[in-house]
Parts: sequence; C-alpha cells; structure tokens
Amino acid sequence: MFEKSKNRYSMDNSKTGVKINFIEPNTKIVGDINSQADFRFDGTLEGTIRTTGRVVIGKEGKITGNVYCTNADVLGHFKGELEATNLLSVKSGGQIEGQITTSKLAVEVGATLNAQCIMKGKSVKSLNATNDQESEKTA
Repeated sequence: MFEKSKNRYSMDNSKTGVKINFIEPNTKIVGDINSQADFRFDGTLEGTIRTTGRVVIGKEGKITGNVYCTNADVLGHFKGELEATNLLSVKSGGQIEGQITTSKLAVEVGATLNAQCIMKGKSVKSLNATNDQESEKTA
C-alpha cells in the first residue's frame, strides 16, 4: 500500500521515461549543469546548461550564460548563447539577448528578441544564385 502511493507521486513517469528537474523561484545556481533530462527554471542560473532534453525558462526564470539543448521555451529572461538543435520558442513576455542557433524559431507577439540568429537545417537557395546562372547562360 505504501509502495503504491509512493509511485503515484514520483516525478519519474515510468510510462514515458520523462524526467523533469524544477529550479524553483528564489533558487540561484552558479555553475554548470550536464544532464539528459528536461529542466524548468523559475529561479536563476548563472553558468552553462547542457542537456539532450527541453529547457523551459519560466516567467520568473532568468538564465545568464550558455544553454545547449534540443528544445527551448523562453517565457522569462535569457542573456548569453542559446543553441536549440530543434525548436526555440519565445513566448509572449519572454526576453532573449545574445546569440541563438536553432533549426526552427517561433516568436510570439509581445516577446523581445534582441539577438544574432543563426538558422541551421536545410540550406535555402539564394535568389542571386538563380540570377547568376541565367546570366552565365546568356553571356
């Protein structure tokens, strides 16, 4: 009986295997984090986080430093270098300053994005390349 109730409130969802680390408001971490789990920051991080999971910066959250992850949602404040290999989503009220690298970018109305942005993924053909090829044929 005690075993059953213990599993019911466990943070580890055994069906999906998803593990989420919560950094609560009024919590400040100075240093580096390496993980394979998801993170939600409602507190403060000064340093670097590397994870193969998702990073969520909550409305009260603040990260100053570097973030390397698969997906990121920014509702709070981020300053530094952020690399999301899949999707970076900046929600209304979210603020990003610095440099971002991602494959997909979604920015909601009311978000602040003051960053150098590098988009990775399939390359886009330059419109000038088509014009250069046509001019070569006629010359």
